[in-house]
Amino acid sequence: MRLIRGLHNLKPEHQGCVATIGNFDGVHRGHQRILASLQAEAKQRSLPVTVITFEPQPREYLTPQQAPGRLTSFAEKYHCFAKLGIDQLLCLYFDQKLQQLSADQFIDRVLVQGLQVKHLVVGDDFRFGCDRSGDFKKLTEAGQRCGFVVKPTETVTTDDGERISSTRIRQLAFAGKFQQVKHLLGRPFQICGKVIHGQKLGRQLGVPTANIKLNRLQLPCSGVFAIKAIIGEQRFSGVANLGIRPTINGRQPSLEVHLFDFQGNLYGQRMAVEFLQKIRDEKAFSGLPELQAAIQQDISIARNLLIAQL
Repeated sequence: MRLIRGLHNLKPEHQGCVATIGNFDGVHRGHQRILASLQAEAKQRSLPVTVITFEPQPREYLTPQQAPGRLTSFAEKYHCFAKLGIDQLLCLYFDQKLQQLSADQFIDRVLVQGLQVKHLVVGDDFRFGCDRSGDFKKLTEAGQRCGFVVKPTETVTTDDGERISSTRIRQLAFAGKFQQVKHLLGRPFQICGKVIHGQKLGRQLGVPTANIKLNRLQLPCSGVFAIKAIIGEQRFSGVANLGIRPTINGRQPSLEVHLFDFQGNLYGQRMAVEFLQKIRDEKAFSGLPELQAAIQQDISIARNLLIAQL
């Protein structure tokens, strides 16, 4: 899959395609259905499939404190798109310059001059342009003038009629209902990242942890969880804390993972953390001794939960 970072990197070989636009947070089963139909259209036209997305997501730029918790970082989305066989991913850096493009300028620079789109699929509620005047109707009219077809995305539901959406998946993840999350995503819920150096507090408490770089502004869930960690081809059982660590006055979201019966150096390695079951919410303890006791109890509960799932 070709990654195109920004309009300035578009080249003639990227032009002439079928495309879709969106955040695609989670790249869930609904997104997958849309992308599959787009691929079928592309095959009929002998054209590549291009996904257009934004980084940061618009709400993260405009209202960062109110932005929804991310199900997938950009790197995670990239790998999902690549596995699905998408040909091109155009990542538009969402900043003041992009925000200030009018709807007509966005259509001309991105869709017409930039990609020479022949077939476009977007949600019928998609809005764009600095004054949010761009909508599905405007895209359809532009397509009629410029020679591309615009179709709305379909609403995808489960067999029991539940609409599959990123919002619904976030609600389920926040509630710790990871089997339902897995059903809607089409895969287990994971957070992936590189193991980085932390404060080494876990080691002082006798529970060494791997600190995962999150690359997220907001979290989709928080608390203590029984997890499986995937490092290369190896899988390990463990317990993880996702949140702000209130006992030590944490400010930035963090993911700390303790692997059971593991010895070794993980710094710099990429780890995928699969969330299986929530144990408890984050809590501010009176001090490190109380925190240490709680961690030991969390480990015991997580071991029992994971054994029960075997």
